[in-house]
Amino acid sequence: MNQLELMKVLVAPVISEKSTRLADTENRYVFKVRKDATKPQVKRAVEQMFEVEVESVQLMNVKGKSKRFGRMLGKRPDWKKAYIRLKADQEIDLSVS
Repeated sequence: MNQLELMKVLVAPVISEKSTRLADTENRYVFKVRKDATKPQVKRAVEQMFEVEVESVQLMNVKGKSKRFGRMLGKRPDWKKAYIRLKADQEIDLSVS
């Protein structure tokens, strides 16, 4: 994969109480990634974009919730989440854009 394709693998960081706690205590970061992304692609994308060393990657498919809009039933889209563990003494500053 070239650099442009790798930059499109990561969609956005997931900022929540759980992801913030994981970043502080376990040096793990959570990202929303493309549905067709693989572990090696996510690892290379994080290492290239943030200039850090990745220890491990775990991917998780998140099913979209069923929602009701008045009388109509709808469904939010499915998406993929990546948990990234960095090597010791490495960190990503997500507060700076």
